[in-house]
Amino acid sequence: CVLCGRTEDCPEKYGEKKTYVEYNLTVHYYCLLMSSGIWQRGEEGEGIDGFLITDIRKEVNRAAKLKCNICKRKGASIGCVVPKCKRGYHFPCGLQKGCIFQFMEDFRSYCWEHKPVQKLTHNECGGTSQCTICLDLVEQLPMHGVLKSPCCKNAWFHRDCLQYQALSAGIFFFRCTVCNNMEKFQKEMLRMGIHIPERDASWELEENAYQDLLQCYQHCDIRRCLCKKGRDYHEPDSKWEIKRCQCCGSRGTHLACSSMKSWEENWECLECRNIFAKSGKYRKRSKCSLATSDKTDGTPSLLEEPSPKCPRQSPGSRHNFLLQSPKILCQINSSPCLPIEHPASNRMTMSLSPLMPNSNCSQRKNHLRMQRREVSNVLKELKLQINTKTTRLNINAENIWHSALKGFRQRNFSPTNTIEVMFANSKSRSKADTSTASKYRFFHLLMLHLQNSPLFEGSSVKNLSFDFQGNSTLFSLVHGGPPPGFFSKTLFNCLVYGPENVKPALEDVADVDVAKTIKMIKYANSLSSLQSTVRDCYEFLAAAGCLRPVTDLCDKDVLVNDILSHHVIKRILSPLESFSQGLRTLGVLEKMQMHPDLFSSIMCHKPERLSAKIVCDLFTIHPSSNVKKCEGANFWMAYLQDVESGESLVTLEDILVFVTGSSSIPPVGFDPEPTIKFFDRSYPVGNRLFNCLELPITRTYEKFKNKMEFSIRNTLRLENK
Repeated sequence: CVLCGRTEDCPEKYGEKKTYVEYNLTVHYYCLLMSSGIWQRGEEGEGIDGFLITDIRKEVNRAAKLKCNICKRKGASIGCVVPKCKRGYHFPCGLQKGCIFQFMEDFRSYCWEHKPVQKLTHNECGGTSQCTICLDLVEQLPMHGVLKSPCCKNAWFHRDCLQYQALSAGIFFFRCTVCNNMEKFQKEMLRMGIHIPERDASWELEENAYQDLLQCYQHCDIRRCLCKKGRDYHEPDSKWEIKRCQCCGSRGTHLACSSMKSWEENWECLECRNIFAKSGKYRKRSKCSLATSDKTDGTPSLLEEPSPKCPRQSPGSRHNFLLQSPKILCQINSSPCLPIEHPASNRMTMSLSPLMPNSNCSQRKNHLRMQRREVSNVLKELKLQINTKTTRLNINAENIWHSALKGFRQRNFSPTNTIEVMFANSKSRSKADTSTASKYRFFHLLMLHLQNSPLFEGSSVKNLSFDFQGNSTLFSLVHGGPPPGFFSKTLFNCLVYGPENVKPALEDVADVDVAKTIKMIKYANSLSSLQSTVRDCYEFLAAAGCLRPVTDLCDKDVLVNDILSHHVIKRILSPLESFSQGLRTLGVLEKMQMHPDLFSSIMCHKPERLSAKIVCDLFTIHPSSNVKKCEGANFWMAYLQDVESGESLVTLEDILVFVTGSSSIPPVGFDPEPTIKFFDRSYPVGNRLFNCLELPITRTYEKFKNKMEFSIRNTLRLENK
């Protein structure tokens, strides 16, 4: 190496050693990186890793005049960063002497006298412990070769073990081996001279390392499969798409065979449901059962198979329109569905409300609908912060979380920039697709990952888990992302009112064993049984800090409240604070605290299912001289009715994706607002750049419907390839 003069090739200690024949240079990567008189003035592919050749030669000449304070030889290119310290040394010499090299920010180097040390209390020093990586003994002393975890009291490591672990795990997977904390742990390790490379983990870089895991079970196990092409037939984004059991993954069903909707994610097979029923965890779920139950007592079964004649319907089909046929619509002389022209605008708004009976939605659903409209106005205010400067995120859909974090950590990333998303396999898509449909898809996949990840715990409503790391990504609400819809009331109230003002309930406990313990204490019917339960749970109560003397049966209420407070809130105070910090991005948390009732409607409740009325009200029609003549608006609304009633091969979600790229209406709304135009063209076109549905003018409703079916199905099929 031209800088340290050594011939050893040890990437773990000195970095990769490379020889550049064209420059007549051999250099260790760490020697080059830590040299005091050189900076990366070139691009990544320029020179040697961004270091220009002329700069390297100047640094070699500079170091040739400096003597190493350790080996006493020339070539000491690294100096202590402390201003009054004049010590200089080679990188390998510094390692042997116990110097600290910080692989971050300005790449500072500290000599053996001025190096940073970990602050340890008197009680923490002394004795021995196991290194949690190699499991060998390690002395609990403030030594150069020993490091202590900043987030765990009794976690000690050998420095060499940590360095090997960091090189293998990379920046996305290097974390405390005891508590899995990443942010605090990495910050301390970088300060203490551990090099964490900015790359993916070594096991993620192996080619076809997880090939066996890509084999998915695709077979319909319904007793009476309705698919004429067989039980193994699978067509994505259709009623013959196969859904696997969310619990075991070894059973499947066609959507049509179990009367499921395309947006439904949760389905459990008969075997798993029987296990849940025996363990007391079973809860009724409509339209998600496996139809293989045999009725032995003549009574209706919860696992009853749907009728094969039952048509597939879109969400919201419970709203029955008076209009049942396009022929009836066209024969109405008064044409109550025709667009109504507003004098103050050149746009016409259509509505199906005259044809609808009184809404059978409950007062609560109407209230939620009104709140969501008001939330949209609040989010639009926050959206004014978004500027025209764009930041592109390159996303891998198969590793959505880590690729999203990598994009958010870019130097040029700012939540106030306009976000463009490019998927790894979408190079052939148009620019409009990149800026709209890809962004909607990215935020949708990201929210699904969050909901199903270990970062949250619970079934239908969720709380933060102890494993939560990093900040929230809910600033995506301002960028047009979907709402969570799975927050528990307790989690929402902790964010809005503060954890100290929230009283958790038993339903917030996701851990089965903890919930069982709480129930045993809560339902103890005598003092002796209560004391016996406390003795049996002594270790758990002591670890939770909830151990208290029990002298009366009423003490159980205080004990239950202490356990709930510890397990649901106090245990996750640090993750909760981190999550709150992320929500403060773009002022989302402040608005939540100002309008808690409004934001509860999108944070704690699932989005409203699409109906023909909702889709109809979403679009506005631009007037055309031929619209009334061809009754295009009537055809459009009749088609929505057919889709909702299951008389179409597409769903209302498919129509929305065709026009906007999103399968649901984002809380902030669409920008620009969806519109409809009529043209003399062969087939309909979804212009996602302007959220405009361009419809053909036809003479008959059948032609209109056939053209819609053909365009929407083929467009979505091509996009999903």
